[in-house]
Amino acid sequence: MTALLTIIVLVFILVAIWQMVKIFDLAQAKNENSQVANDKDNTVNGYLMMGFLAFIYVITIVCFVKWGDLPLLSNSASEHGSTIDSLMIISLVIIFFVQTLTQFLLHYFAFKYKGEKGKKALFFADNNKLEAIWTIIPVIVLAGLIIYGLNTWINIMGVDESEDPLVVELYAQQFNWTARYAGADNTLGKANVRLIDIDKANVLGVDESDPYAQDDIIVKELHLPVGKPVLFKMRSQDVLHSAYMPHFRAQMNCVPGMITQFGFTPTVTTAEMRLSTDISDKVAHINEIRVEKSKALAAKGEDALDRYEFDYLLLCNKICGTSHYNMQMKIIVETQEEFDAWIKEQKAFKNSLTN
Repeated sequence: MTALLTIIVLVFILVAIWQMVKIFDLAQAKNENSQVANDKDNTVNGYLMMGFLAFIYVITIVCFVKWGDLPLLSNSASEHGSTIDSLMIISLVIIFFVQTLTQFLLHYFAFKYKGEKGKKALFFADNNKLEAIWTIIPVIVLAGLIIYGLNTWINIMGVDESEDPLVVELYAQQFNWTARYAGADNTLGKANVRLIDIDKANVLGVDESDPYAQDDIIVKELHLPVGKPVLFKMRSQDVLHSAYMPHFRAQMNCVPGMITQFGFTPTVTTAEMRLSTDISDKVAHINEIRVEKSKALAAKGEDALDRYEFDYLLLCNKICGTSHYNMQMKIIVETQEEFDAWIKEQKAFKNSLTN
């Protein structure tokens, strides 16, 4: 009964609003209500277009002043990183130039050629010369960018096996990463999700009978030697993930049922990157924010936030589920000696299985 009364009240309210709208329309009937813009309307719209153009430029300048340092384009930590950065900078410069020019012309022409009574705009039914210009120029620019991008991609993806790269598998699953090193033979053992055996701690489905798998090393923290080429083999257990290592300018999808790969050579150790100006300034800024938040938490009787320290990270760049945001693995780039000492401390696959 309550629901019925509620519906009836809502119906009456809607009827009342409809009647009020009709009364308002009747009150305006004597006023001029032309849908055709007059000179005053056109002048106002013309100035508004120029005002909006100024707004766009002001916002652009503010963004450049406040956030225009593009820190991620100044701290690449792989051999191919500078090439990726150059491609990105060239693309951004071209986009910014074209956007600035076209936005100015769009708004300025809307102001300059605003409608005026008795004035007829000059127009061309067609102009082959103009059409050729605004077709050929974008084609040349885009073709140049595409060819440059493809050439960059081919050079990056052409992993030279003769350099004897360190072979590492990145295994993705909701919502964590696991790494598997190829061991002393530098050859990964066979693996299949159907071979996963939780009771024996074989979480990656590594083939226990494969001789190449016996010395494989499974870890939850990724260590890489500086200056050593690394070839990543990537698998996914469940859904589409994307292995993203931003400071190494590396990203590759991890696809269920297939193996993808990406290779690069780290050039900056974690310790060296922590000392760089960009990173140290960012860390200091983050810790200032954490101190302020910790004061607020302390007032509520809650634990303070830990101090932040920079680390390279392996992230998932696909929205793979509810805990996607937390799917990350710490990456430590260190000297060859430090890496060798660390790898010796890890258990081989054959020794990590439980009976």
